[in-house]
Amino acid sequence: HHDTLIRIRSNHGSNGKDQAPTRRVFEKTSYAFRTVLSVSQEIEAEMARTQKNKATNYHLGTLKAKLAKLRNDLLIEQGGGGGGGPSEGFDVARLGDARVALIGFPSVGKSTLQGSLTGTESEAAAYEFTTLTCIPGTMHYKGSKVQVLDLPGIIEGAAHGKGRGREVIACARNADAILIVLDAGKEGLNRHREILENELETVGIRLNQRPPDVTFKKKSTGGVRFSSTVPLTKLGPEPEKLATQIMREYRITSADLLAREDITVDQLVDVIVGNRVYKPCCYFYNKIDTITIEEVDQLARMPHSLVGSVAKGYNVGAPDEDDPLKAMIWKYLGLTRVYTKRKGQHPDLTDPVVLSAIRKGTSVKSLCQNVSTQMLRDFNFALVWGQSAKHSPQRCGINHELQDEDVVQIVTKTNAQQRQSKNYQAIVQGVSDKYHKKKFDAKKKKQSKLRG
Repeated sequence: HHDTLIRIRSNHGSNGKDQAPTRRVFEKTSYAFRTVLSVSQEIEAEMARTQKNKATNYHLGTLKAKLAKLRNDLLIEQGGGGGGGPSEGFDVARLGDARVALIGFPSVGKSTLQGSLTGTESEAAAYEFTTLTCIPGTMHYKGSKVQVLDLPGIIEGAAHGKGRGREVIACARNADAILIVLDAGKEGLNRHREILENELETVGIRLNQRPPDVTFKKKSTGGVRFSSTVPLTKLGPEPEKLATQIMREYRITSADLLAREDITVDQLVDVIVGNRVYKPCCYFYNKIDTITIEEVDQLARMPHSLVGSVAKGYNVGAPDEDDPLKAMIWKYLGLTRVYTKRKGQHPDLTDPVVLSAIRKGTSVKSLCQNVSTQMLRDFNFALVWGQSAKHSPQRCGINHELQDEDVVQIVTKTNAQQRQSKNYQAIVQGVSDKYHKKKFDAKKKKQSKLRG
């Protein structure tokens, strides 16, 4: 902030009228940032001093709610309320069947790894912060196209805007999965994995977690109605009192909350805040050729982890090769290949339709949405061959869940069945309007050419 203030003063130094108002606004914003940050640090210190037991559960829950609110307010203030557009160099169009973001500290081999996965040539050197913007690439695996984003290295404090941490984390929030790249030689001393997890946790990204089974709905009147279908053992002796106090921190006085599982205080805060994202995440420990076999074995036993070396080709191959890292990315993305079949013809096994469990799901309905909306409108039933079918073929409905390499034939409604639908007249009218509009536009275009 001090460097930014110096730049602002130098830019407005020649004009005395612009210098003072700009400096006052910036100093006011900087003071608010320091105040919120200091209060957050005080709350974190108090939480560290407090013993965790049933008697202090209510107090810790209140502190966690205050801390989450301060962090959320701080992120909104830094981002300008979310109204600004994406930063230059980080506005990458979404392409392919899924998107993976590479996150890690500087000089851990992210750019070299992206080159091995996608064949994209990204600048790589032996000094830190070689990559300064978002470099996209496409990984081709099992007939799918996965977009891999090489992001600049982040440092501790990235959640509060250090380096280009805010832009990197924004790209991570928009990705379908996160691949954290770590240096195996430095992990034992520097705790890079723990630091990165804390940075992402601070901005509301939950790694390898699922949303809690809780229904929360705000109301205008009526007070707080708290109920649960299971015993709540992690919210202390008075769960309703704790939930009411947490809602009060966010100025919520009337709401309905139904818990269908034994949730923790953190999960309750996440439900009330409502802006948390849940991402699958895998960890790749690079440069294992620099450590001992015992250390490699210890890192390989970490959850959601894979060890390897890009330089030596351990567990990482060429862009057109099948290797354990590509298989791990495919697994965490939850991708499913589905082959389509026309009536009376053999299935097309060369060009599969790739469905994503993270984006639209892997049901027959998702398949129809990927192929054509008109197919979804005229859907009658589906014939399915493969692992998801109990017998071949199985007649399935629109909510049937498909598995990898299933073959599907969509059977649409007959003309007689379409006439019996309630919105048949509206569909006919829409098709007619579309036809006449196209005919009118062609006539108008022809007349303009004759006049010209």
